[in-house]
Amino acid sequence: MENTEKELFSQLAQAVIEGKQEITVALTNELLTLGTEPKRILDEGLMPGMEVVGIRFRDNIIFVPQVLISARAMKSSLAILEPLLSKSDISGAGTIIIGTVKGDIHDIGKNIVAMMLRSSGFKVVDIGIDAKVEKFLLTAEQEGAQILGMSALLTTTMGYMKTVVTRVRDDKLPYKIMVGGAPISRQFAEQIGADGYARNATEAVAMAKKLMEEFKTAS
Repeated sequence: MENTEKELFSQLAQAVIEGKQEITVALTNELLTLGTEPKRILDEGLMPGMEVVGIRFRDNIIFVPQVLISARAMKSSLAILEPLLSKSDISGAGTIIIGTVKGDIHDIGKNIVAMMLRSSGFKVVDIGIDAKVEKFLLTAEQEGAQILGMSALLTTTMGYMKTVVTRVRDDKLPYKIMVGGAPISRQFAEQIGADGYARNATEAVAMAKKLMEEFKTAS
């Protein structure tokens, strides 16, 4: 069965890369029928495919329309997996506000990260797309959050992340800030003063846990 799973994971990744929605759904259901854990389908099938898409977009091999086609295919699989992943949800890891920054309306990466964080025990408050600094901060205050998570897909909207970071620092707010998205790099995160960077959803969970510990230590 392991070989079959590996083959199906590979096919699923390729279906996401090519944006083949019906095949993505069929392969997801086939893996579930085999008894494959939903998180493994995400980690070993969907995420590797979307990672290739992200790299190709970053390197200008493909452009936003192709990314959105792949994103739609992945979203169709996530619709099947999310209820199954949320069943393993345990509360108490901390509260994270997550959003796509002002000027950017892309949300597939953000949605994946939010789902992974929830399945890892975090309370995630998703403020959606085109989110201004005021929305991040107001929601964080209302929810008693510890971490702000920002996403961007367009290089033209990356700079707004610095606007949020600067506001948090100037107002001496305690929040930890993590950033991610196809055009974002660790170097950029350091340049704008973010506390953490994640290349994908799996890394985002690890980073969130690390920042939560730092938040508790500083409190």
